[in-house]
Amino acid sequence: MSEPGRFPEPPVVIVGGLHADARRAAVARLLADVPGSVVLHHDLATAAAGTVVRTVRDATGILAAGEAPLVNDCACCALREDLVPELVRLADAGGTPLAVVELWDSVEPKAMAEVVTAGGFTVAGVVTAVDPALVLPYLGNGDDLAEGGLAAAATDQRTVADTFARQLEYASVLALAEPLPGSPEADDEDRELLAQLHPTARRVPIGHGNPAGTPPAGPELARAALAGFDVEAAAAAQHPACALLPAEADAHGVATLVWHRRRPFHPERLYAALEDLTCAAARSRGRFWLAGKGDTLLHWDAAGGALCVESAGPWLASLPDAAWELVPPVRRAAAALDWHPEHGDRCQHLVFTSPGLDRDGLERLLESCLLTDAEYAAGQAAWDLLPPAFDTLLEV
Repeated sequence: MSEPGRFPEPPVVIVGGLHADARRAAVARLLADVPGSVVLHHDLATAAAGTVVRTVRDATGILAAGEAPLVNDCACCALREDLVPELVRLADAGGTPLAVVELWDSVEPKAMAEVVTAGGFTVAGVVTAVDPALVLPYLGNGDDLAEGGLAAAATDQRTVADTFARQLEYASVLALAEPLPGSPEADDEDRELLAQLHPTARRVPIGHGNPAGTPPAGPELARAALAGFDVEAAAAAQHPACALLPAEADAHGVATLVWHRRRPFHPERLYAALEDLTCAAARSRGRFWLAGKGDTLLHWDAAGGALCVESAGPWLASLPDAAWELVPPVRRAAAALDWHPEHGDRCQHLVFTSPGLDRDGLERLLESCLLTDAEYAAGQAAWDLLPPAFDTLLEV
């Protein structure tokens, strides 16, 4: 909220994405849609040399440039430290109807949206710019970001695929750019894959992906980007305990399988099947229940042929009643939807999305990893004696 005598803070729209040409086209479109808007960008490409280059520009060109010092040898940390002070300077100068924060290639919008909100500014929208023809290649790219010069810190161990997936799934708006001349055109399968990966996002075509080109007329992207964004709700929609996961779908050669069961996995059989399950789909995510770890909600997150499994805290059924008051309402609501008289919110809820998905084969493989009738009937005491096959993966 603005102080008396100060100019009002401009709304902030965050634009990110690994598809750099599409991202620049989306920013150019916003500059054209909202006259007088200003773009703030931190270039992390020179971070290895110890500098982060900051530029402030409008539709006419660069207004100011400078460097932000590295913080703990982390370029993203430098961005976080420098971003809000720069937004404050823009607000103090006045006359800016919109501040566009253009993120560098591998920077994820969730962290920056939370920084902006904590700094007292309003995030009006989060846009991820995408070339639809590149969605599948990027989801299938298991290379480390560092291999392509895209790491944001020396310790950055993210891959292209998992970074792209999070950028895509967090945004409220997807700006769809046409490819550059000579690049592959998107087909119905590409567009359907994008729609199934993030069905609730507003998808806005922005024309040619040439950053030097003139964006087509029409303020549709600005309207979508300024429609409002709830940072807290967006975080909840990404949390595995209450994630807003895609629904069943099958069109244009792309399918989404939603697999929901109320019986725990056998740890050894699931562990043996991890490679096949991970490679069965371009993208899979969700939460799962492992026999022998009945108190722990486990997070499944796979893209690019790589799987991340980690603890996401307790199942609510494992908590004492008094602890429920400390749990956010959205978490309690999600648990209520999955509640079972015996097992509470413990369940399997996994979603697999891919072109050419072998739904029947995938379901058979998943079913084979569950406890058998006899194993299930043996009860919790017997489940706790099963081999701890996941301990190494979970670094227990």
